[in-house]
Amino acid sequence: MRTMVPTARLHQDAFQFRLILAATYPFFLAAAALGRFRPARDSSRSGMVTAPRSVFGEARAMAVQAIPFAFMG
Repeated sequence: MRTMVPTARLHQDAFQFRLILAATYPFFLAAAALGRFRPARDSSRSGMVTAPRSVFGEARAMAVQAIPFAFMG
């Protein structure tokens, strides 16, 4: 019994991921830009100190978090 996924399938999934990323990135970019206008949340309770991201980096992070749900199932 073979449990490894064929290489062609992995390349196809990677291509689809990049295609969906390119298609949805403008929406996440708009959401990240609009999010800058909202009042900041109090992050002092979490205890973690993080450097602020650029709007573009935040949009990419949001897209990369959301897109894998398209591949579930």
